[in-house]
Amino acid sequence: MNPDHTPDTDELLRCTYARLLPADSITSEITGSLRYARLVADGLVFAYALDRPTDVRILTDPDVERVGLEELGQAAFRNLMRIPVTHEEIPFEGTILHSFYGDSHFVGSQALFLSAAVQQVTGESLPHAGALVVMPSRYNLVYHPIADGTVVNAVNGLAAYALGAFEDRPGALSPRVYWWNRSSLKSLTVIDEDTRSFSIQPPPRLLGLMKGLVRLDRAGRLATRTAAEAPAPDLAELTRATAESIAGLSQDPAVGLGDTFASAVAHAHARCATDPRAARINTWDAWATAVQLGSALFTGAQPQDCRLGEELIRQLPATPAAPPADARAWLDALYLAIVCREGERIRRLCQVPLETLRQDDSVDSYVLSWIDTLQTYFSERDSMDGVVEKLVAAMKTSGPEDVTHAPLEFVNGIDYQPITLFHRLIARDHDTFAKALAEALAEHDAYWAESAAPRAQVALGPLAIASLAFDHGFPIAPAQPHLPLFLLNRERIEEIPSP
Repeated sequence: MNPDHTPDTDELLRCTYARLLPADSITSEITGSLRYARLVADGLVFAYALDRPTDVRILTDPDVERVGLEELGQAAFRNLMRIPVTHEEIPFEGTILHSFYGDSHFVGSQALFLSAAVQQVTGESLPHAGALVVMPSRYNLVYHPIADGTVVNAVNGLAAYALGAFEDRPGALSPRVYWWNRSSLKSLTVIDEDTRSFSIQPPPRLLGLMKGLVRLDRAGRLATRTAAEAPAPDLAELTRATAESIAGLSQDPAVGLGDTFASAVAHAHARCATDPRAARINTWDAWATAVQLGSALFTGAQPQDCRLGEELIRQLPATPAAPPADARAWLDALYLAIVCREGERIRRLCQVPLETLRQDDSVDSYVLSWIDTLQTYFSERDSMDGVVEKLVAAMKTSGPEDVTHAPLEFVNGIDYQPITLFHRLIARDHDTFAKALAEALAEHDAYWAESAAPRAQVALGPLAIASLAFDHGFPIAPAQPHLPLFLLNRERIEEIPSP
């Protein structure tokens, strides 16, 4: 076949592929004939390529006009999605990198439509936040879904891989790390042309998201594949670890209290895996200890015993009030106090300065508005005007356009559910509250799926709001998943040492 022959419409539709090209490959001599081509990210140009048995060439403007830009674009996408691709998972420092590779010139170009390519090759969907991706050569791409705190390690792994593969392999495309998000690519790699040095500088939105993911992941709040595949936690080990952590506070109560509280929260949740109604004394002890530690973390505490079983008692030493800038831990502490009907601890927690919690740069504004709502509710019970105003602010700022620190899947499935339940509570609408509670528990179940993670066992936020509703006379169905009955109806509530 003559490589110079003019392809007809049928050949263009059958053999054209969307393609990424290095930006420096588009010389001034050919720019005038590629007006349709565009720069899609630093170092990358999008164009169309005709793949024939004898050659591969970039289409010119007359080629594109012969078919029409829209029709050709649809055909180029379909053809790109049909190329043979091999998928391999690469373990790297506690995370997984995903590699697509093959003999086709266009494997790396699938980064243009990464979500569709991942869905087709793996059967999985990318998270709303997208993925980090590198395309060191036209024959491969490597990506990491932005789903949990391991994204920090993934950035380093992808950067090292991209640079090495770009230098060592034929068909070089780009040495950069990109953020694929909502069908666009943004470079994280900054290249100093004078020194030819490379650095990674995530844009502010991605940096905020990474901070949020790390904080959420460390507290076990995210339903990731790692969490889904992990075995059920060993209760004896969790109990021992929590007891040792409390004992370690005797050296310096202010150091390690946050981690001790997190361990106690995990222990309390995990107890409900084998005791879903919270009927046993050991389960109550675990929840009471979590309440004590959460209160101590934010408001200080006098010396008191923490029970983790009939014969396992550790003393929490006198603890000064030094609230950390950890908004979600504060919510955990308040939810626990509400569930366990600890009125004095609720009052003290609601006196923690909101300005302190606003210093937490890992959360979105809706989280802080929600905290403001709860503090106002428990502090000004005679007037609901301020509560409603702040609740509306929390609801308005929880949409996709405003959320920049938490995965949208987590926001919708977990974080927002107590907010909508509280809305129904203060409206005193029993029927709508019951429906909203059922939906919240279904969202919790769908988000965590079959995970054995401690947080999967109990829907803590909905449980707290349902406990408030129960105390206000709302009829709450007694047998609902992730809602321990004897905590909800107060039958397992026993005395907890004063804060």
